[in-house]
Amino acid sequence: MTQTPKNIAIIGSGLVGSLLAIYLRKLGHQITVYDRRPDIRNVEFSGRSINLAMSNRGWTALREVGIENEVKKIAIPLDKRAIHVEGQPEYYQKYGKEGEAIWSISRGILNRRMIDLAEEAGVVFRFEEKVWDVNLPEGKIYTGATEKGKWKEYLYDIVFGCDGAFSRVRHKMQRRSRFNYVQEFIDVGYKELTIPANEDGTHKLDKHSFHIWPRGKFMFIAMPNMDGSFTCTLFLPFEGEVSFEKINTKEEAKSFFNTYFPDVAPVIEDLSTDFFNNPTSALVTIKCYPWTYWDKVALVGDSAHAIVPFYGQGMNAGFEDIYALNKIIAKYGDDWEQIFSTYQTERKPNADAIAELSYRNFVEMSSMTADPNFILQKKIEKRFAKKYPDKWIPAYSRVTFSNKPYVEALANGDAQEEIMKQIMQIPNIDEIWDSEEVDQKILSLLSGKEKYEV
Repeated sequence: MTQTPKNIAIIGSGLVGSLLAIYLRKLGHQITVYDRRPDIRNVEFSGRSINLAMSNRGWTALREVGIENEVKKIAIPLDKRAIHVEGQPEYYQKYGKEGEAIWSISRGILNRRMIDLAEEAGVVFRFEEKVWDVNLPEGKIYTGATEKGKWKEYLYDIVFGCDGAFSRVRHKMQRRSRFNYVQEFIDVGYKELTIPANEDGTHKLDKHSFHIWPRGKFMFIAMPNMDGSFTCTLFLPFEGEVSFEKINTKEEAKSFFNTYFPDVAPVIEDLSTDFFNNPTSALVTIKCYPWTYWDKVALVGDSAHAIVPFYGQGMNAGFEDIYALNKIIAKYGDDWEQIFSTYQTERKPNADAIAELSYRNFVEMSSMTADPNFILQKKIEKRFAKKYPDKWIPAYSRVTFSNKPYVEALANGDAQEEIMKQIMQIPNIDEIWDSEEVDQKILSLLSGKEKYEV
């Protein structure tokens, strides 16, 4: 179906806002993007961003508008985790089957490229113009230099809120009756750090791995950049015995890294300097509903469903929102009320599912990746999945290397976990884990011939 061109405002020039602008522009709409911040292409990066892990859902959305290859030029494929356990040599866990990888990409570099591509498509950007208010029924937005100063009024056919976890557009929707909203912070914060490149521009660690230092209640991760550096993120409780509140001097920072991450000792000076230069940020899950107001206003990405970053799916889920919205538009044409209604009904359960999966993956990454039983369980699952690929797709692969709904990944993952609990209770499992006996037990549980006893 073709659409009658509309005059559309998008609030937020981040990754989701930029991609949505490209999609809608290709459908023939007039698009203006507003952002309170300066143009990211003209500013230094702030040290407050976790590197992105682009996976199938994100690539699918980019492919649909013909920009996948442009983005791959600024990304590095990672086909495995490199686990750095205390007192042991690092070891590797392949993510999926041969050829399956997530792609490390700098948020800032990607955002700059997306804005360029949107402008090339004819999108108009208005930076340093903050939206203070939205008239939901009429599609009017109000911008100005300050909240108390004089505002400009603009009238649009449709307004999209892509302005992140603390969305101004959603804030206005929250004031309406029967709008449900929940936000939940975890007790762990994060700080971005950098491992610089070697003098010859090469990487100090394996460049095709997602590096994790699991330490129970906290962890350190590193993802490679094109320039040979690694963007690192320290996830650490705000308060407690080992926490951000206990590290107040450069010497304390050095001692912390020497104690818990001795293999990064050669770059401790850099890490300790970054520690005090870069902010400590919080991690929040936000759920709300409805995401739309009649045929006038809709939330997309983090403004509708912010999640913690431990599955690497925040951007991918936001991009999938846009891909799904585009398919719904193709079905319903000019009926924007039906488009918005279908969009929120379809996407809301999936957003809730990936929020749950993301929180669980924090527990897995920080503590379980170093646990011998967990490692053995993953080996059993991987072996069985390779032998019976039609019967067992690991939850991680369903989320990361497929476009199947997140709700399916959550439900299947829960069912598989129940089976694996039972398998791991076999008395000599560490000796017979790769045997036909274990395969048959899993097959029997999958077929329902045996009931879960756990």
